[in-house]
Order: sequence, then structure tokens, then C-alpha cells
Amino acid sequence: MIKQFLAFGLLAVTGAAICSFIPPKAPKPNVVIIFMDDMGYGDPACFGGGPYLTPNLDRMAAQGMRFTNFYAAQAVCSASRAGLLTGCYPNRIGIAGALSPNSKIALNNEEETIAEILKDQGYVTGMAGKWHLGAKPPFLPQQNGFDTYLGLPYSNDMWPVYYDGKPYADTSANNRRNYPPLPLIEGSATKRVIRTLEDQAELTSLYTKKACDFIRGNKNKPFFLYLAHSMPHVPIAVSRKFRGTSGAGLFGDLMQELDASIGEVMKTLEENGLSKNTLVIFTSDNGPWLNFGNHAGNTGGLREGKGTSYEGGQRVPCIMQWPGHIPAGTVTSKVASTIDVLPTVAVICGAKMPQKKIDGINILPLLKGEKNANPRDHFVYYYGNNQLEAIRKGNYKLVFPHKARTYKLNLPGYDGFPGAQPNVDAPLALYDLHSDPGETLDVQAKFPEVVKDLQALADTYRQTLGDALTNVKGTENREPGKVGN
Repeated sequence: MIKQFLAFGLLAVTGAAICSFIPPKAPKPNVVIIFMDDMGYGDPACFGGGPYLTPNLDRMAAQGMRFTNFYAAQAVCSASRAGLLTGCYPNRIGIAGALSPNSKIALNNEEETIAEILKDQGYVTGMAGKWHLGAKPPFLPQQNGFDTYLGLPYSNDMWPVYYDGKPYADTSANNRRNYPPLPLIEGSATKRVIRTLEDQAELTSLYTKKACDFIRGNKNKPFFLYLAHSMPHVPIAVSRKFRGTSGAGLFGDLMQELDASIGEVMKTLEENGLSKNTLVIFTSDNGPWLNFGNHAGNTGGLREGKGTSYEGGQRVPCIMQWPGHIPAGTVTSKVASTIDVLPTVAVICGAKMPQKKIDGINILPLLKGEKNANPRDHFVYYYGNNQLEAIRKGNYKLVFPHKARTYKLNLPGYDGFPGAQPNVDAPLALYDLHSDPGETLDVQAKFPEVVKDLQALADTYRQTLGDALTNVKGTENREPGKVGN
């Protein structure tokens, strides 16, 4: 009887302990986005680049997922960054082209960024690098959800300095002569002025240090880090540590320095026990600026480059790594885009979607390697002043008649100087990107039903987002922020 009582008492105590034990919640995953400027699809070694080495990107690809059909939101700086941070086609939110230092528009503060939706979930948010969505308060990163910021407010060539690194002469007719000195901003104030190419050579290491310090300082909190390198956008400049190390000229040296930067970020995550709980996304804002020749990258054989709606302009390298969630060493040929990052991160981190309509799609099933996952059915290529220049569905891409930049009629420039990039007439054409990723063979006569289907799909976008090529005004476009004097 006593034994039975003791056994019952022990069972009751044990049961109470079991009932009272609540396993701790898994920590929220951290998110790191590493965004390159003008890095081409074919630039990383794991995408066919070289003869320089990119061992850290190669390691990311071996430990994560490499995308072979990944698209920037648009093939130009500001529009591309607006798409990444808001999950919208940039023309939906009124951002086009590359905003100048004196631009009268900026990213509207009413648009919700990745930083803002994660901040609402208790995340610490930090940015290092190129912003390019508004050059002054209240349109800088800290007014758009980032707790900390160090970087340039726009492209590193938007300064009163000629291609040889010397200031423009007072008699120069180039509009850049009137640009203000290039400010390195910390928080919302100028920390120092970037005046020379030697100053620019410090940018990669400055951004890297800021990013790694942010990780170390917030290792016990969920965080979002946006590292947006200013290069390989021209003018390219390399720190003394990496000059002459690649055997492939200044561009090769720069690629190795940028790769080393990624390695430092990954090492910092590992040293602080954060690797397994951090989603790292690497990609680029658009393709290479090919008329700069040996100071530009390559498209891996894709057609044209930056500033065009051909594949070389908008298809970019992308690798995503998240141990235990993204199968290691996988490659996907499914279509995805930077506009899909926000909704995917929102689902992963338990954040609310923006209140206003976005265009991105949750691609988490694709990241997890789920069988038959194909979340993005199609993609539209807008450029310039709200011009719908192409549309892709499946393997077929329909290019609409428009004026297109070309790099194929003139020799490129060399050693930091540009060649010509004239505009030519791009005709209506249908390409099968599976067999013809270089967009060389028009197959519209063979597949008229595909043309009809893509035309009809394009018309739905013309009605909602507009199309300057067909003089259609959209019903869902929103206004950008307006910059005062």
C-alpha cells in the first residue's frame, strides 16, 4: 500500500513536471541580404566567371541553392532597389531609372520596406552600402526602417570627378561637373567626403566592417542586415590588400575583394553561432555595364547588359543559403525575382505583409525543395518611363517593339573609360529561353498561340500598371515621395 502510494505520488509529481515544462520557442531566423551593383550573371566563378577566384560564393552555392533564372526587379539601380525592398514592380510605386543627387522624387515613406515589416516583429535592422532611393532626409534608410546606416546615398559615379579620377574642369559641359561631392553618410549625416579613387578603394572594407560589427553587436537578437556594395559599378577601385592578386586585372582583383567581403560576413555569422539560424541571400541589382569593357563584368552569354530588358540586363546571379531549410548544393531553374524576397522573408519571419498591394510571391516552397514547386508563373520586364518591354511565361519570352540600348555596335571603352551605348529599334520577337537563352532566334511564326497568350497576359499589366509604349495609363500606380528644395 505504501509502495503504491509512493509510486502514485512520484507519477503525479513527474506528470506535473511534464505538464509544466514548455519547450522554449525557436529563435526567429536572422536575414542577411548581400546586394551587388552591376554584377553580371556570369561574374561569380560558380556561374562561369573567372579566371579570378570566388571561393566564398562557390561555398555558398555548395551549401545552398543557386538560381539560374533569377531576375532583378528592373535593369537599373534605383528601380531595382525599390523592387527588392518593397516587393513591388518599381513602376507600381513610381520609381524609375537611377535617381540623381538632385532628384525631385524618392521612395515614398508610405511604402513598407523589408526593414519596416521586420522591425515590427522585434528585429534590429542595419544597412551598409549604397541606398539610391532618396539622397536626403526624410528619404534615407533610417526613415525607411533601418536602425543603423553607413554608406553612399547614390551611385559611386555620381560625383564631380572625370573617368581618370580628376575633378571635372570648370569649362566641362558634362552635367556631373555640377554634382555635389560624394558623401559617405552615417545615420542621416555626412561622415566624410569621398573625393578620390583612393577614397573609393576603401568602400568595400568600410561596408564589410560595418556589417560584421552589426552582426556581433546584435548576435543575441533577431536581426536583418542589408549589405549593398557600391561595386563592381564603375568607377571600380580596389584596396591595396587585393591589388594585383587575381592575375585578371583590376576587375578580377575587385571580384576577389568582394568575394572576401562575403567570406568575412559568413565567418562572422559562424563565429557567433548564427550560421544555422540565418537566411543569407546574395544577388545583384542588374547586369553589367558592358561599354566599360575590362572594368565591367560579363553576362555568361546572355544578350546585352545593364539598362536593357534582354536577359543580360535583368537576369542576375543569385544564391540563397539557410542550413537545415534550403537543401545544400541544389540548383533551380524556376523563375524568381528580387520582388519575391519581401513576401518570402515575411512568411519565414512571421511578419505581416505590407498593407498596400505588392507584386512579389512567396517562394519558400521552392527554397525548401518541395516537389513541383513553381510559385512564379510569369514575370514582366518594365523599363524607362513605365515601358512594358517584355514578358516571360514558362520558357517563352515575348519582346515588344521598343527603343533598346545596345552594346553590340561599338567597341567598349577600357581602363575606366566608357564606349558608346546607342539605342536601336528592338522588334517584336518571341524567344524560347530554354534552347536560346542568348535570344538570337525569333520563333513567333512557329508559335502564334504563345504570342497570343503572352499578349493577353501583358494587357492585364497594361491595365493595372500602365504602359508608355502603348499609351495606356495604369489604374494601380502609386506616387513616389516628393523631395522639397
